[in-house]
Formats: sequence, structure tokens, C-alpha cells
Amino acid sequence: QVQLVESGGGLVQPGGSLRLSCAASGSIFSIDVMGWYRQAPGKQRELVAAITRGGSTVYADSVKGRFTISRDNADNTVYLQMNSLKPDDTAVYYCNVPREVAAGSRSWGQGTQVTVSS
Repeated sequence: QVQLVESGGGLVQPGGSLRLSCAASGSIFSIDVMGWYRQAPGKQRELVAAITRGGSTVYADSVKGRFTISRDNADNTVYLQMNSLKPDDTAVYYCNVPREVAAGSRSWGQGTQVTVSS
């Protein structure tokens, strides 16, 4: 099971942008779907974006049109480009494998904190 390490978070003003990275310890080529999740204080963790091996994507309504997920199978990295950030986007962001999360067979990494504030 590959280990996933998130990075790229930080403090940004409303309307700003950030690019998150998720580096895998091994090949992600065989993983059909990769996803980015987030958990805001006092809220449940939610899936915000997912991407298939072939590049098909799906987004939560709250981020559609502002966030873009991508993956580099050769570099074993998944990215989340976040534009037009809002205070409501403040959360810890995690990457993971949705199918394995649903099956209860994946643990969570430390995530990366994104804070949107003026």
C-alpha cells in the first residue's frame, strides 16, 4: 500500500490561489481513482475532487469551477490547483484512494492546512 504525503498548504487571502501536491511512495498507475478530501473545524471530512487514471474528473459543487485536480502517473503525484479561494475553503486537505477509504482499508496522512483569511 503506497503512502501519501500532502504538501503545499498555507495562509492565503480571499481570492488567492494555492497548489497542493500529494506525493506517493510508490506507483499510482494501478490506482484507478485518486481523490482530495478536506476537513474543516467541527465538520466531517468531505471529498472535494477525484480523478481517474485516464484523467476524468469530478468535483464537489462547492469547488466546481475553482479547483482543478490533476495527476502525473509517471511522477506518482496528484495535484489540486485551488483558485478564487474563499474563507469557507479553510480546512486540512488530504489525498487518498476513495475506494479504499470507503472500504475502511486506508489510513489518513497528516494532511496540509489551508487557511483563507484576510
